[in-house]
Amino acid sequence: MVAQKTKEIGIRKVLGSSVTEVLWIFGKEFGRLIAVAFLIAAPVAGILMNGWLRNFKYHIQLGPWLFALSLLIIVVIAAITIGYQSIRAALANPVKSLRSE
Repeated sequence: MVAQKTKEIGIRKVLGSSVTEVLWIFGKEFGRLIAVAFLIAAPVAGILMNGWLRNFKYHIQLGPWLFALSLLIIVVIAAITIGYQSIRAALANPVKSLRSE
């Protein structure tokens, strides 16, 4: 996504956008995607895991803390990867990105 939007980043940089504004653009887009994916995956995973764990003699109860922890891990990993790519694109020379087709 960052590679596809290099021209947009270049134009925003020429018009005076800061690195934090570029990070915010990508952060909110990926934030929405992560939230939608979690809202779809969490109930499905909870139902499937409860069904699977019911077959064992000793099993644990899946609590909301487990899902919150998984969401936190996903957000941290996504923030690191998205942040790295976005910072690299935002610090690049905007003239090079606008010249290339």
